[in-house]
Amino acid sequence: MSEHNLSGKKVAFLLTDGVEQVELTSPWDAVKEAGGVPTLVSPKSGELQGYDGTEKGQTFAVDLAVGQADAADFHALVIPGGVVNADHLRVDKDAQAFTRAFFEQHKPVAAICHGPWLLIDAGVVSGRSLTSYHTLQTDLKNAGAIWTDEQVVVDQGLVTSRSPRDLPAFNAKLLEEIAEGEHAGQTP
Repeated sequence: MSEHNLSGKKVAFLLTDGVEQVELTSPWDAVKEAGGVPTLVSPKSGELQGYDGTEKGQTFAVDLAVGQADAADFHALVIPGGVVNADHLRVDKDAQAFTRAFFEQHKPVAAICHGPWLLIDAGVVSGRSLTSYHTLQTDLKNAGAIWTDEQVVVDQGLVTSRSPRDLPAFNAKLLEEIAEGEHAGQTP
C-alpha cells in the first residue's frame, strides 16, 4: 500500500496503440492502490493494443476520447511510453492541447520513456529539468529542456523517467506529486 493517499483523485492516462504496456499498467496499479481513480484517455476509441517490447501484449479499453477530455476534470496526467504510442500522440493536436492544459492549471504531469516526446510538441519543456529514454535527449535539448540521465527527475510537479526499469522510482514520485497537488512552478 502506498504511503500517499490519493482517495478520490482522478488521474488521466493519455495513450494510444503501441503503448509499452508495463508503463501503463504499473503506474495505473500504483494510482489505484493509493485510492486514485485512473481514466484511459486516447485519440482512438474502442480498444488499444499494448506491447511488451516488440511483441503484442494486452489490449486496453478507452474510457474517454481526448477531444472530449477536460484537464479541469482531473488532478494529474500520466503519459506512458512506447515508440509508436509516443510518435502518434506527439502530432495529435487534441493530445497536445490536453497535455498543455495540465501545465496551465499547475497540475502534476508524469511521462516515462518516449512519453516526453509529446511534451515537446505541447510546448512545455523549455527551461524544464527532465529525463527520458536516451534517444530523445537531443530532441528535448533542442526544445530547451535541461536533460539528465537519471532514474527519475522531478521539476515542480513534472515527473519523468527513462525506461521500465525505473518504474518503482517513477511510481513513487508520481504518487508523491499527485498527493501534493498543484505546483505553482508547473507552467508551460
